[in-house]
Amino acid sequence: MTAKFHLWLVLISCYSIVRAPGLPQLLYANRRDIRMVDAGSPQSNATVVMSGLEDAAALDFLYDEEVIFWTDVSLEVIQAASFSDPQTKWDVITTGLVSPDGLACDWLGKKLYWTDSDTNRIEVSNLDGSYRKVLFWQGLDQPRAIALDPENGYMYWSDWGEEPKIEKAGMDGNQDTRHVLINEDIHWPNGLAIDYVESKLYWADAKRQSINVCNLDGTSKREILAGTLPHPFSLTVFAEKIYWTDWDNHAIYSCDKRTGKSKRKIHGHIFSPMYIHAFSGKKQKKGFHEILLLARRTDLRRISLDTPDYTDVVLQLTDVRHAVAIDYDHIDDYVYWTDDETRAISRAHLDGSGQEMVVATEVESPDGVAVDWIARNLYWTDTGTNRIEVARLNGTSRKVLISDGLDEPRAIALDPYYGYMYWTDWGKQPKIERSFLDGTERVHLVNTSIVWPNGLALDFVHRKIYWGDARTDKIEVANMDGSGREILLSGPDILPHIFGFTLLGDYIYWTDWQRRTIDRVNRFTHKLTRPIVDLLPDLMGLKAVNMSLTLAGSNACGKNNGGCSHLCFMRPPPLAHICACPMGLELMKDSKTCIVPEAFLLFAHRTDIRRISLEYNYNNVIIPLQGVQEATALDFDINDSRIYWTDTDLKVGTVCVVCVYVCMCVPKKCII
Repeated sequence: MTAKFHLWLVLISCYSIVRAPGLPQLLYANRRDIRMVDAGSPQSNATVVMSGLEDAAALDFLYDEEVIFWTDVSLEVIQAASFSDPQTKWDVITTGLVSPDGLACDWLGKKLYWTDSDTNRIEVSNLDGSYRKVLFWQGLDQPRAIALDPENGYMYWSDWGEEPKIEKAGMDGNQDTRHVLINEDIHWPNGLAIDYVESKLYWADAKRQSINVCNLDGTSKREILAGTLPHPFSLTVFAEKIYWTDWDNHAIYSCDKRTGKSKRKIHGHIFSPMYIHAFSGKKQKKGFHEILLLARRTDLRRISLDTPDYTDVVLQLTDVRHAVAIDYDHIDDYVYWTDDETRAISRAHLDGSGQEMVVATEVESPDGVAVDWIARNLYWTDTGTNRIEVARLNGTSRKVLISDGLDEPRAIALDPYYGYMYWTDWGKQPKIERSFLDGTERVHLVNTSIVWPNGLALDFVHRKIYWGDARTDKIEVANMDGSGREILLSGPDILPHIFGFTLLGDYIYWTDWQRRTIDRVNRFTHKLTRPIVDLLPDLMGLKAVNMSLTLAGSNACGKNNGGCSHLCFMRPPPLAHICACPMGLELMKDSKTCIVPEAFLLFAHRTDIRRISLEYNYNNVIIPLQGVQEATALDFDINDSRIYWTDTDLKVGTVCVVCVYVCMCVPKKCII
């Protein structure tokens, strides 16, 4: 369908009125335009916000972004405009729509959801219309209104087809979460509205001429108002009031949300009142504060610690095959995770956008992962290569930090304030170790009465290190130098197989493979609470995050990367920070700038091959090759940049392409 039309945006005027406290401005669609009316104004005059529309029906908004979205059922499009710029408007969805009846904005995940009563679909996309996906298409007859609960990850919709009902499902479209809430004593369910404060769901039934309410799980259904409503269509909840539009009376009304009393006409003589919303930032809370980020084998989840039922939401990601560990960067809002099936380290925002692999070469079995939020570096352990490596958060400037004396390195934790990194090793000689952030000054902290140290967490305030052992069935604590070791919790019934491990506030949280639970204990009182998650298989890594707090602190690396061209490592005070180079580059005499080497020495060092600069004194770099077991002799072909070496364990000659400039080398393949 093609059509020419014009849309004009008029800024809401700042008019002076006497408003009743606690009453909102109401944004509503009027077919030909979109208007705003003040619920507290005695005159109840409406202001035109958008004019020149064809057939505006559903609408929603993002308060902080000052953007409004609406559906046009005649033009078969979803459009948007900015409140702050009269000339700004854009198409969001222009194809594949027939009768877009319902619309809702996910203000936390930055997504747009809609229903189409002709195609009988519920769809989702990014706010710009990209990454569009059909969530539900079966069992729908005439889907109409849609309402979102982004904090808990659920959506609700009404269906006024031959079998009228109200349904609920996860916002990710998981079929297992879908179920019918209301399907009795319901006929024409039109508008839906969620009371986020009291966890209630309201709906209008035009056939029964009623407004109804129930709990968010469908229980405690009751009628609020009936008999005096000719044709209620859309409704919204704000504070103590319900507001709704009526098709027959061409008006907007309000009443008490609990009793239905104090019914009042807010505004009348409306051409064609459609969907309505209370326009207020209070309707779109900033969201969760304390959360757990969980890595399962095939998905990542966000678990709210603010809600009594610890609601979990699956992050909208693709190609998660065998996630192991997880960490979070507060500054850029990225989740980082390791996946030992894709053999990569990936990242994405909490809303699922920006997903990418940041490290995808020369990785065998990536295990632990940790973010240095000050220096903006990413650390990880690899139980296949038996290395600890580092790179910038985008995967560039990669460098091997430790490759000797590691057997099964697993968990890793960073202390950017004091310049230390800690890690566990559950190999033949299990232990917990510590080094500077550049991998130097390595020491053993714990190497007795320890078998499978899986989890690791740091308390920066009290200078403590916590760990969980899946073999000894213990959670232990010590000072950050390894002294003062104590048992915090023990017992095979409580801790049969601890794996993921994290700390937030007074609590330690962990995943248990055998119990299939996420549990927590108060680390000061040693008191256990009921499981956060129960009977959920494939639990792996865990990260607790307080979204309302930004990790404090700074150091020399946090200011212009410490003056370093590539990598900056903080060291324990009073030592100064140092700069370092990724593979293929070497540090100049200024100790800050990395350059391409002109002359270097290659030598075999049994299980690895190394390079030393012949010009500067700051380099003894391991070339991260796979499968080197007993290298003896080697040579270098300068014409095609290849290293040749013999390996007495392999009994064959092996060839590897060397990427001199920036990256890594792998046998018979150059990675640039």
